[in-house]
Amino acid sequence: MTFKDLDVAAPILSALEKKGYTSPTPIQEQAIPILLAGKDLMGCAQTGTGKTAAFAIPIIQHLHNDPKRRKQKRAIKALVVTPTRELAIQIQENFTEYGAFADIRTAVVFGGVKQNAQVNTLKNGVDVLIATPGRLLDLMNQGFISLRDVTYFVLDEADQMLDMGFVNDIKKLLTKLPKQRQSLFFSATMPAPIVKLSNEILGHYERVTIQPQQTTAERVEQGLFFVNKSDKPELLSHIINTRKPASVLVFTRTKHGADKVVKYLSRVNITAAAIHGNKSQNQRQAALSAFKDGKIKVLIATDIAARGIDVSELELVINYDLPNVPETYVHRIGRTGRASASGASLSFCDAEEKPYLKDIEKLIKQTVPVLDHPFAEAFEDRPSAPAKKQNSRSRQGVHNGNKGEKSKKPKWRGPRRGSS
Repeated sequence: MTFKDLDVAAPILSALEKKGYTSPTPIQEQAIPILLAGKDLMGCAQTGTGKTAAFAIPIIQHLHNDPKRRKQKRAIKALVVTPTRELAIQIQENFTEYGAFADIRTAVVFGGVKQNAQVNTLKNGVDVLIATPGRLLDLMNQGFISLRDVTYFVLDEADQMLDMGFVNDIKKLLTKLPKQRQSLFFSATMPAPIVKLSNEILGHYERVTIQPQQTTAERVEQGLFFVNKSDKPELLSHIINTRKPASVLVFTRTKHGADKVVKYLSRVNITAAAIHGNKSQNQRQAALSAFKDGKIKVLIATDIAARGIDVSELELVINYDLPNVPETYVHRIGRTGRASASGASLSFCDAEEKPYLKDIEKLIKQTVPVLDHPFAEAFEDRPSAPAKKQNSRSRQGVHNGNKGEKSKKPKWRGPRRGSS
């Protein structure tokens, strides 16, 4: 199957060839014919499956084939709403690339920066607008954006949209959109609130679900380190120095935690940058651009900021903190092993994070392999437990007990996982 087999127009085929795209991914193969036929679509697929091209290519083709568009002043015909600034920028870049030979004008609006440049771009006329909900509503209220000509509406990363509290903003937008439109709804997960929201947005729709039972990227090597929280910084620097990855994306649970990791790595001569909500948009874009260009090899991110990260051939993802939502683990490791590339995901787990690990393994229906490391002997699996006699049971060469060390707290390697 090729993109030409999907009846993709010649100008778009040229742009895809320039990008090095030859064969569509499963979601592209199934979604593009549905969208070219003008039907509504609900798409459920994990990160890294090619969702953006699945909806961008048909929209660009519809606009390219519309003879009225060239005779009128450019008005917003397609609206893509997405939760984060980084993701909005990434989608806008994709539309620009896929529509390079189709005379498509795009714009992106998001908060966190002054609006003047965005307003000036809008005044020049655009075909496709990519926006985050807050800034979109703000510019609409100021009279700079009208949705009356929107023919194609995309809600991307709907589950993250709800997690970030945008549901009321989305409902406000729905009242401003023309009733006659093609609607596209994409989400990595489909819990009940997402299904309810989709029913408010979509008409008679087709549904595309890609490998619902496959919750992790096939080509991603996964590994797990049991480690004390206090030893995580040293373990991180040890992995970076020994594996020497060309690029590594490190996830922390909090913004403060991300900054602390960057400071520690700087002290041990490892250059890194952080992106999170407390950083200005210029700082976030500078860090992300430096990471994509290979000027820095280590990027520390929180989950929300990382939604817009799309780096080809990302070698390694490290879960410095395990996420407390198991689906987030899937999104994280999906940052590597994209398309046909290989990649690796390594996770740190301290004693308090073991319940998170249990939930993750239940979701992905597999046990993440435990790896040995220099700090394994010190792992305090049960820091409040009384001292016990050392036994001979071991796991991957690491024994239980404290090996006779004198300490106020006994050092436990912990029982074999899966035992009672």
